[in-house]
Amino acid sequence: MSLFPSDDSESSLFTSRTDPHSPFGTYARYSFELEGKVWPSLEHYFQGMKFTDDVHQEQVRNAISPTEARKLGRKRWKSFRSDWKRVRETVMTRGVYTRCRTHPELAEALLNTGDQKIVENSNFDYFWGCGRDRRGDNKYGHVLMNVRAKLQEERAGSH
Repeated sequence: MSLFPSDDSESSLFTSRTDPHSPFGTYARYSFELEGKVWPSLEHYFQGMKFTDDVHQEQVRNAISPTEARKLGRKRWKSFRSDWKRVRETVMTRGVYTRCRTHPELAEALLNTGDQKIVENSNFDYFWGCGRDRRGDNKYGHVLMNVRAKLQEERAGSH
């Protein structure tokens, strides 16, 4: 076993969650409807779902930008849901999947990655990203790859 993670960067697709121009970014302005509301971006949805009450969810949903939604979602209000750590990956997966189903061009971009490993290229996020030393959990990359697998299954089933 190597002390360092294997460098499979040549076959990996590196992406940034905060890139507003990336079809994979949570900051990209592709609105979708989920939980009975229209969310301006995936970041708005993800941050809004941290809260159990409509007041805080609406503040996040109506934030002027994904950056502002993230700031609001990082505040530790009393209404912050107690099960957040347990459900956050499910919330992100539902958001990514719904956004892909709402915007076929996003699903197509994800499907066009084939079987590439997708890596959230964040130096500072060791949960959602790969971290500076590439030892992070890369949970966002896994969410994207799981949604891609679901879309591939659906496409294969429709033929």
